[in-house]
Amino acid sequence: MELPRGMKDFEGAENANLEHIRYHFKQLSNLYGFSFMDPSPIELLSTLETKSGPGIRDEIYYFKDKGDREVALRFDFTMGLTRYAASQKSMKLPAKLSSFGGVFRYDEPQKGRYRYFHQWDIEVYGKSSIESEAEIIELTSRLFDSLLLKGITIDINHRNLVESYINKIFNSKEPELVADILRAVDKIAKKSKDEILKEFLAKGYETEKIEKILEFSEIKGTISEVEKLFDTTQLESWDELKQLFDSLENRGVSNVRINFGIVRGLDYYSGIVFEVFDKNSTLGALAGGGRYDTLTKAFGREDIGATGVAGGAERIILTMQEQKIIPEILQKRVAVLYINEEMQKVAHSIASLLRLNNIPTDIDLAGRNLKKQMDIANNAKFSIIVGPDELEEGNVVLKDMINGTEGTISLEKLTEDPKSVLNLEKL
Repeated sequence: MELPRGMKDFEGAENANLEHIRYHFKQLSNLYGFSFMDPSPIELLSTLETKSGPGIRDEIYYFKDKGDREVALRFDFTMGLTRYAASQKSMKLPAKLSSFGGVFRYDEPQKGRYRYFHQWDIEVYGKSSIESEAEIIELTSRLFDSLLLKGITIDINHRNLVESYINKIFNSKEPELVADILRAVDKIAKKSKDEILKEFLAKGYETEKIEKILEFSEIKGTISEVEKLFDTTQLESWDELKQLFDSLENRGVSNVRINFGIVRGLDYYSGIVFEVFDKNSTLGALAGGGRYDTLTKAFGREDIGATGVAGGAERIILTMQEQKIIPEILQKRVAVLYINEEMQKVAHSIASLLRLNNIPTDIDLAGRNLKKQMDIANNAKFSIIVGPDELEEGNVVLKDMINGTEGTISLEKLTEDPKSVLNLEKL
């Protein structure tokens, strides 16, 4: 029996990592005043086509239900949350919503991305405000901090800024041309300069103009660094970016920089955009977002705008693994092992005691030998080994499964205060 292509089962350690990310995300979204909700996993196909048009069908799972209605599986949370927000006429603004769960996309499977994967998402609906963007970016930065990830950089840009430069270079404000060149900018991280030039020369664009756009897209740095590299007075929305950086500095967020190559691929973005990267990894963006006022308007709400961010949990898990970060739930885990059948009863008693103290504990149920029991200790922080010689002296063996060290500890002290003995109070 095989799964459909692009699907997978999520087993023990990966589920522990997902729960680790979910826990920190929900803690932070609550801390920042976001209301957690789970939008419907099935939408009317017409809802998902609101902004992207019929072309979205190539990228999603859609079908007819038993009522002959065209429906589709959600491909992100933004569409469902925006549909919900747009329908709530009496909703107090600004409204702050968050979600975490599975989404479906009919993409080509790749490292860190299957056709069913998990996302976290936060959105702010209401009047357009720099502080809304700043709060979204601040929470994003704090989430990666709470996951203990190092080397995280948030690259920020403004769609109007890039569009104003495109208009200047091509001396045109034709929407189709601007959209085409934005796609060229968006491909910089995925294709070589020569590949992009070849593709756009075939479309009839001049080499010199495309090269100027690509050179512009490579500019990045702090506000002052960018102003030394480029005459920003000719760019629309530069002052808005400066205001955002001032707000982020005031909030203590320092891992941000300008990157003129960030535009986000989706057409509904209308203002500030950003993406999150591990500067020491080649995995690509770990999260991305920005302002998308055009989407709320497409849902019939001219009176509200929106800004948000979403991140892929599986890609974050790969980054955690690269940085050797172990989730708290696995750091607390203990395996109780026994040398022989006579020690089994004591081992089960210890396991039950640890569980009563809310310590996740594994123990073999099949009466296997010690070597085979060690299989269950692979995901544990500590192993407690019950042997006849140690038990006769009132002790058990405690082995640190991370660094391999071991020694004997008093069984009496273990039963009196297991969290203290195992040094799990702060985990």
